[in-house]
Amino acid sequence: MTQAPVALENDRRTSRRRHDREILSLAVPAFGALVAEPLFVMADSAIVGHLGTPQLAGLGIAAPLLTTAVSIFVFLAYATTAAVSRRVGAGDLPGAIRQGMDGIWLALLLGAAVVATVLPGAPWLVSLLGASDTAAPYATTYLRISALGIPAMLVVLAATGVLRGLHNTRTPLYVAVGGFAVNGALNLGLVYGAGLGIAGSAWGTVIAQLGMAAVYLVVVVRGARDHGASLRPDAVGIRNSARAGVPLLIRTLSLRAVLMVATAVAARLGDADVAAHQVILSLWTLLAFALDAIAIAGQAIIGRYLGADDAKGARRACRRMVEWGITFGVLLGLLVVATRPLFIPLFTSDHAVQDALLPALLVVALVQPVAGVVFVLDGVLMGAGDGVYLARAMVVTLVVFVPAALLVPALGGGLTELWWAMALMMVVRMLTLTWRARSGRWLVTGATR
Repeated sequence: MTQAPVALENDRRTSRRRHDREILSLAVPAFGALVAEPLFVMADSAIVGHLGTPQLAGLGIAAPLLTTAVSIFVFLAYATTAAVSRRVGAGDLPGAIRQGMDGIWLALLLGAAVVATVLPGAPWLVSLLGASDTAAPYATTYLRISALGIPAMLVVLAATGVLRGLHNTRTPLYVAVGGFAVNGALNLGLVYGAGLGIAGSAWGTVIAQLGMAAVYLVVVVRGARDHGASLRPDAVGIRNSARAGVPLLIRTLSLRAVLMVATAVAARLGDADVAAHQVILSLWTLLAFALDAIAIAGQAIIGRYLGADDAKGARRACRRMVEWGITFGVLLGLLVVATRPLFIPLFTSDHAVQDALLPALLVVALVQPVAGVVFVLDGVLMGAGDGVYLARAMVVTLVVFVPAALLVPALGGGLTELWWAMALMMVVRMLTLTWRARSGRWLVTGATR
């Protein structure tokens, strides 16, 4: 009678240790790769911020637009990771890589379409977000130049998804670190050394992204040849990749709409508020990607378990990753509170911007444990291929957030109240994702969903 409970507890401990080792082996290098993207933006913010408040405000308008133009296609990474890891779990490695190549070809096609749209539409997009007359020229310049690097950014997304699905998160780490170093050096040299101002910051980012895409292509192409996977574009495969990404596209568009509405509201509060909002968004993205490192591990681990017909293992892994998400959310919140007086001067010397930043950052800190649950469960459900539910849940979240955000200026609120509306958005996401995770409806096994 006493041996069975002891054996069960030992089995649970062994399972937790195994999950912890696997999560760490994937999440630690994934974290390094993930934070490279917000670090690109934070480096731009720090460098451009010392050019003046209008330049930083211009970046505050252009950066979310550029990020939106890229991140709406984040399914190139997420859907590819889930599909590749499922096939790995089912023992079909050549098929996994072939599916990844279809994603890369799709990335190139989408990138060309986005560039053709953004270049002529940049002034209209900047105006749509309510940029002031002083900030608009800088925002337009940055957006047009940076748009030239969008195809490379999408290739990076797709190729990263292939490697994550193969449980290789170290190569993305090395590429990201190299890209961040090159980006920082180029930005300093072009902005101040060459005297190009905000245009130099944009060119530095474009060059760094092109270099990263080139490295990824070399790695993936070499892997495809080693396993006999075709490199030629396959119309059916590309179409299937696009179809699988539609629900995640809807989910991501809804999420980006939340961020764009927040930026538009901040822009109407004044240059100081939108400049402060840009700094907070940079930090928010960094914190989100830090938590998303666990979610990236979840995508690969959950996909592999389900591909191997192990629903019980997938549920156990999910539970353990949620525990990790809550723990790291608490730690990140405490870190924001402790360090906010130190890093604010890195971005601006304008006292009006600094005053707007301080109270809003406290809201960001308080919501981090909630964010830990949200990002982990988001990754788990993506790994399971549960994109349709994720799309529906994010649309519901958008419907709740928009009126709350629009009420901020209507009621005379400021940046802090806007970020309370963002906190509400995160709570709604947590509730919808937790309900789905507990339902078990995402546990669909097999090489394909």
